[in-house]
Amino acid sequence: MKTIHNPFEEKQSIELAVGTFIISTLLFTLYILSHGNTMVLVIAWPFALAGIIVNTIMFFHLMEKLVHLPQQRKDISMKILLLLSNIPILFFYYFIIMK
Repeated sequence: MKTIHNPFEEKQSIELAVGTFIISTLLFTLYILSHGNTMVLVIAWPFALAGIIVNTIMFFHLMEKLVHLPQQRKDISMKILLLLSNIPILFFYYFIIMK
């Protein structure tokens, strides 16, 4: 019997992870180029809060799909790892800004 691999077709999690990374990197670069202007931080905090909330919702959505779709665990796990890969990057940005 031949096994057919149906990939997990959700692309929103990848778009969210990449979009969050790009926007946070642009805000970080803007902060560095503005020589530590606090106005950039005022603009960045609402984005950071919204990013945390939306990424958390997406994480729980993917975890739910991971439980209910066991045949697609590899694809879903890769999307979860991609989503979680933003955390160390953002901590790195935070430590540079606070230093």
